[in-house]
Amino acid sequence: MAADAKKDSKQVGGMSEEEMRERVIRLAFGGDPRRFQEFCDVLRAELPEGTGAALRGSAVTGVRYDDGAPFDADGPGTSDLDLTLLGDEAIKLYILDGFYVPKIHSKPLSDKDPDIAPDLIPLREKLQRMVGRPVNIQATRDFVMYLRGDLIGQPYLTLIEKAEDA
Repeated sequence: MAADAKKDSKQVGGMSEEEMRERVIRLAFGGDPRRFQEFCDVLRAELPEGTGAALRGSAVTGVRYDDGAPFDADGPGTSDLDLTLLGDEAIKLYILDGFYVPKIHSKPLSDKDPDIAPDLIPLREKLQRMVGRPVNIQATRDFVMYLRGDLIGQPYLTLIEKAEDA
């Protein structure tokens, strides 16, 4: 099974895990499940033990949040991947100025804020080379993902399940 993503009937933001996975593979990985699996394998190998990972945003929904434009509307490789990390060790990777809510919800490591998580820069660069598009990496707490996904309805695709005690 690709990554740790479950192929069950779990719904997040009104979409099943399988629907989200298929859309992400088609849009962000050129329809190649092996590229998706390689992306997940790199995350698993390079993230701190117990850290969870999820994709959010237009790669999952197919449209940009702010204007409803389709994924890659501005040309191939123009839409970014919004990667969210979960767990204490992920939170520790960000400097204090790298948070919207200190030690709870980080800003994304991105071209806009390129120095807020120095230890994640090599991983971000590797992932960007793999997918040929920007990859933004954010860290948050479980309850924020629950709030955004299950209560507000913003879908996310779990790539790696977070360890319960992480």
